Amino acid sequence: MSLTLEQVKAKSASKLSGLLSADRTAAEALIEFAYAHGVPIVITQGLRTIPEQDGLYAQGRTTKGLIVTNAKGGYSYHNFGVAIDFALLLPDGGVSWDTKRDGDGDGIADWDEVVADAKRLGWEWGGDWTSFKDMPHLQMTFKLSTADYRAGKRPTQSQLDTLIAKIKKMKGEDEEMTAEEKKDFEALKILIKAQVEVTSTLSNRIAELEDKQKLSEIPAWALKSCESAKAAGVLDATANGSYDFYRMVTILDRVGVFEKGVK
Repeated sequence: MSLTLEQVKAKSASKLSGLLSADRTAAEALIEFAYAHGVPIVITQGLRTIPEQDGLYAQGRTTKGLIVTNAKGGYSYHNFGVAIDFALLLPDGGVSWDTKRDGDGDGIADWDEVVADAKRLGWEWGGDWTSFKDMPHLQMTFKLSTADYRAGKRPTQSQLDTLIAKIKKMKGEDEEMTAEEKKDFEALKILIKAQVEVTSTLSNRIAELEDKQKLSEIPAWALKSCESAKAAGVLDATANGSYDFYRMVTILDRVGVFEKGVK
């Protein structure tokens, strides 16, 4: 099964909806960059509520299952919309957390390609942690601790805008023009339009002059020379020539060029 980029992005849409705007933009960019490498991914976790976090923390402690987190409710960046988890999206629609898989056959583990893209975008990777490595985890916290978030602090709009602008630049998207840039751009369009009109007028005038130079019939004095030129294989056609053209053909014929052939 070959999925389009839009189909791949749709599989993560529900997990991205609760993220901060800049983190959501960074997550979407990561999906796009990974897809461009031939490594489709799916975001398996985005915003997680405090009760959900408490339930996850209880797993392997007071409830069945393996321990998958050391963070209680309010102590995970997932609880504040600044963290995501990802997995590799398989051709059959399934998912994989195999960090050694090389599905695109380029000799580089797919997981490593995704992590490299994530770090370029500014994500912090849980696989770099010295204890309790969390391989699928990525977070973009804007240098705020979970204590800061619990206290109600959030990234400034300037921080969010700066990150979004950086991502747009990485994606090759044009940034919004300033009012002065828009004014200069409109002036440039007017100048280019005027130049195009002048060029078009000159081209039409040149074509008119060229047409006027063409003779509707081959002059009688040049008929024999034109036939000699065609017989010698020098010219394929001699119709619609100018006066100067026929004059030159006649001169060349008279000096015997067409009898000798052009060398």
